[in-house]
Amino acid sequence: MDKVFIAPGLRIPFAKAGRNYSQIESIGLSTPVIRAMTERARPDFVVWGQVIPDTTISNLGRELVLEAGLDPEIPAFSTQFACGTSALAAIQAASMIGKGGARLAIAGGAESMSHIPIALKAPVARKLMAAFAGDPADALRLFNALTPDDFNLPVNSWANRISGRSMGDHTEDTAKLFEITRAQQDEIALASHEKSVAAWESGFFSDLVIPFGGLSRDGMPRPDTPLEKLGALHTVFDASAAGSITAGNASPLTDGAAGVWIANEEGLTALGTDNAVELVDWQLAAMDYREEGILMAPARALPRLLARRNLRLDDIAFFEIHEAFAAQVAANIKAFSDPAYRKAKAGVEFDLGEFPWDRLNPHGGSIAIGHPFGATGARILSQTAKHLTTFPSKSFAILSLCADGGQGVVILLRKL
Repeated sequence: MDKVFIAPGLRIPFAKAGRNYSQIESIGLSTPVIRAMTERARPDFVVWGQVIPDTTISNLGRELVLEAGLDPEIPAFSTQFACGTSALAAIQAASMIGKGGARLAIAGGAESMSHIPIALKAPVARKLMAAFAGDPADALRLFNALTPDDFNLPVNSWANRISGRSMGDHTEDTAKLFEITRAQQDEIALASHEKSVAAWESGFFSDLVIPFGGLSRDGMPRPDTPLEKLGALHTVFDASAAGSITAGNASPLTDGAAGVWIANEEGLTALGTDNAVELVDWQLAAMDYREEGILMAPARALPRLLARRNLRLDDIAFFEIHEAFAAQVAANIKAFSDPAYRKAKAGVEFDLGEFPWDRLNPHGGSIAIGHPFGATGARILSQTAKHLTTFPSKSFAILSLCADGGQGVVILLRKL
């Protein structure tokens, strides 16, 4: 079976929702990315995703190819896996490379948190549609009588449909269950900002990010975020003394788009690069979110993947763990580092050893960089692929992304 490789792609600077990209929808955020990437090579197909759907677009991937003015004979499709959307897009693309004549693909995604659809509640929508099917005049009267209570407004921080609670609410439960302190969370957030600022200053992002919308770099990493300032912020989801999640130790609502290259050796030749790493293996996982919170599935996926490959934590050169919340990062690491948890929840008795905290998110994470849901996986893949090429041959890197609904994805990369 042909080896499949990840080569760094491109993204636009990430911006806080409601700011620089407030008038641009997901397809508009995606277009400059895919245009810039295809100046380099023509992909055999495109996989693109977003989490919160645009009701006017049935297939974002295909619409993007056409909107960007690419060859209309390039097939494209869309995918969705919550915060792991573009990571799953890469896995799907990798599974197709070497088959059907495919040698090179673009995987990616976008999110415009500035453009969240405001929809009618289901009973109101059904009543209105029934009226339009009968007497349009009566339907217009009903329409004109609508009130804010008839709409699903973007409040309560994007509550999960089944639980009725937000990811932040669930992660507060996780923080309490795993005894993750406010101080731990703020330290993770501080490191995220410090590393991201340093990466921008060193030029690490210079060939990964293209200017767009008046920005040439991410709008959220802060060089002036001391622990004292983080510690002074009020909690968001639990106002009691037991609450610990703040706007400072959680990822912000973000607009952005990112893409990454997926290729076999022939595809790398077409791309004109050997600056790529091998996609060795991946693991999806799901769990009952009522047990530990909604973002803990990576604590099951990561041990299963490493045990299958006979790798310990200290065999991994660095870890890119998505920072939806600092509490979720700390809780997942604490969980998969615990032999009793691994055996009970992941079914793994393999000794992983101690987690090397100094190898976590070397260029910052989503708390500082931002988290446009559909784009984060591709952003992390490009960063990881670029950084891993600086390590000795046979070095490994791990990517881990939690996902709403109690799911997660972990990917293992290797430098040849």
